[in-house]
Amino acid sequence: MTRIPEKDRDIMEQAIYLPMVLVVLNRDLSVVENSPFKLKKPYLELIEETMKAVQKELAIVKSYLKKNNLKVEEVKRDDAFTMFLFIYKGYEEQHNYFNPRIRNKVQELMIHYLFKRFKTEQKAQAPRSAPTSAGGPDSEVVL
Repeated sequence: MTRIPEKDRDIMEQAIYLPMVLVVLNRDLSVVENSPFKLKKPYLELIEETMKAVQKELAIVKSYLKKNNLKVEEVKRDDAFTMFLFIYKGYEEQHNYFNPRIRNKVQELMIHYLFKRFKTEQKAQAPRSAPTSAGGPDSEVVL
């Protein structure tokens, strides 16, 4: 049984996954730069802005870890599993992660940062009141 509260464990896992997301995005950036696309700029900007969002989130995670005396270290890796050492306020716990689970979580985070984060931002910025009659002066226009 783990002594680490779920919230802290989730943040410690982010310290595992977010750097991996950055590695994948960095590789993808290189692929797009060297690709035969006629219009590379939109793809490059999407990847670069996504990387900035991930880096911002990772900075928050690292700050939280430091502030709360938490650490995550990779101990060993083989074909099937990767073992991490979680240091939580002086206590050490080893956690094994199934590599396909790590890959799936990184993929899930990439989908979030590439696409779903915009939906989340839009919901946060959406007006509280509903639009008035269709086509009226106060109605919203959707393009």
